[in-house]
Amino acid sequence: MSSETVKGFKDYTGEEALKRAEIKRVIEETFQLYGFEPAETPIVENREFVQGENPEDEAVSDIFKLEDRGKRKLALRYELTFPLKRISKGKKLPYKRYQIGKVFRDEPVSSERFRQFTQCDVDIIGSTIKDEAELLAIVSKIMKRLGIKQDIFINNRKLLNEILKENGVKEKNKEQVLREIDKLDKLPEEDVRRNLKRFKADSLLRLLNKSESYFKKYTPYKEIAELKKYCALYGLTVKFKPSIVRGFSYYTGSVFEAKSSLKESITGGGSYMINGIQSTGISFGLERISMLSKIKPAKKQILIISINQDKEAIKLAEKLREQGVNTQIWEEKGISKALDYANSKSIDFVVFLGEEEIKEKKFKLRDMKTGEEKMLDEIDLIKELE
Repeated sequence: MSSETVKGFKDYTGEEALKRAEIKRVIEETFQLYGFEPAETPIVENREFVQGENPEDEAVSDIFKLEDRGKRKLALRYELTFPLKRISKGKKLPYKRYQIGKVFRDEPVSSERFRQFTQCDVDIIGSTIKDEAELLAIVSKIMKRLGIKQDIFINNRKLLNEILKENGVKEKNKEQVLREIDKLDKLPEEDVRRNLKRFKADSLLRLLNKSESYFKKYTPYKEIAELKKYCALYGLTVKFKPSIVRGFSYYTGSVFEAKSSLKESITGGGSYMINGIQSTGISFGLERISMLSKIKPAKKQILIISINQDKEAIKLAEKLREQGVNTQIWEEKGISKALDYANSKSIDFVVFLGEEEIKEKKFKLRDMKTGEEKMLDEIDLIKELE
């Protein structure tokens, strides 16, 4: 029996897991700063509900299919937007919700693409273009806090639809043509051109490479201009990119994504209708953000080395924990083993607690990064570690 993970799935432990937890903390905290409330929805849903009205979307076609004992057709959720159809009913508008959770797609695997990944979604049911600007401000704030440089690009599906219509793309081919255009960041342009020739739409590539001023003649460009105006109020610069489509066919207005050094986008989203209500949302992929961010846990990690002083060690540890200090106790024999353990876990400080420390009522604190040591009384020790 193999205990290896299934291809496209991964375990996270140690420093990597701590880093992911810190990134989630920053994202969740930022969502809450802007007035969004949390929601949780099931991982398993009815397959018909999961597929919705967009069964041909690439992500929808890649869902993991399940069947329970009652022979009911089920599926693992592939994203976090479709459950909003259920949970947003009857909510006071605007309904501002965020959700952080695992999603699943039975698709080809790469170094930047997994079959199980964590999405961090924020959506507004009952939105305006002003709300779209707020979402992009959230993107900027989170990336700044995580130390990630990115460019935010915007487009509009209404604009793309008008361009396709003007250039004679048949209605039945529209979604497929948009899917091909969406591949421009993933495939060589010549491959996309060859695919578009099947629909007599390869001339679109030349048009999509034109400067922004060219697109001002189209009525939907007014929405792009308005979005840029409100982004500027947040001190945010966004870039218009007419080839941005985003994969889901349910987008009806603005679409946006943030790009960094990775080939794949690190965030993406857009505006859509849900239960007949104008809405907008954006999703952060935790795995890709974790690849880019150098953030470390904000709280210090402390190891108390108890030298036959378990009672006092527990007492001190509980006082530190009451102050929010992450504290462990080393009760095994051997100081060298304790220090090796602290180094292996990237623990910031160790506190030595032996008979002499108890007698003197002072503790030796060692900074594991610099090797510097201090003798501190309990009050000063707690202040130092807070």
